[in-house]
Amino acid sequence: MQRWWADLLWSTTLSFNLFGDLAADLGRADRAVHSLWPDAPGTVRDVRFEHSPGWLDRAYMGNLMSFDAAFRLDLGGPTQGIIGVVIRYHERTKPALPKPTRLARYVEVTEKSGAFKPGAIDAVNGTDLLVIWLQHLLVLSMLQHPSRAWRWGRFVLVHAAGNTDFADACKRYRALLRDQTTFSSMTVEELLDAGALPARTATALRERYIPR
Repeated sequence: MQRWWADLLWSTTLSFNLFGDLAADLGRADRAVHSLWPDAPGTVRDVRFEHSPGWLDRAYMGNLMSFDAAFRLDLGGPTQGIIGVVIRYHERTKPALPKPTRLARYVEVTEKSGAFKPGAIDAVNGTDLLVIWLQHLLVLSMLQHPSRAWRWGRFVLVHAAGNTDFADACKRYRALLRDQTTFSSMTVEELLDAGALPARTATALRERYIPR
């Protein structure tokens, strides 16, 4: 709790500030989601923060990956959709290696998804694209879950326009995808300019987070 107040640039804190109004009003959340991502099906069921469908659950990813914010979509009956959002404001990319005991599961989800071009795994493993890959795989693992509860999903990375590390990383990552429907990126500025958030909130966030 203390870090939420002490570090307003932390991705978790920023996600609360961006989407807190939407979590309190699902009608507004539904309008915002369909304004930002018009192809999203269904209606917003709820908005969650620091969300994972199952930490350390090998039916998903078996790791501790989560979304800063998640919009769960009601698709009718027992089926759901998910938009998992991660915020990157001042963070920088850096090369990383997955735990060897988990790599086989990551490869399995990647290959089963059909979303990647040949050679994509080698292009991300051990590079500065690794974490983006794992966050994207969390959505893909939900779509592959044996329950078949998740029928539509997208991972969205939101970064500050001036964060050239993540702007470049998103461009390079997108080039590895055969099917881009489950991945997208946008800037914080684009999100605020889209008119999807309450005007008062958007104005306050511009004053707090967007350098003049």
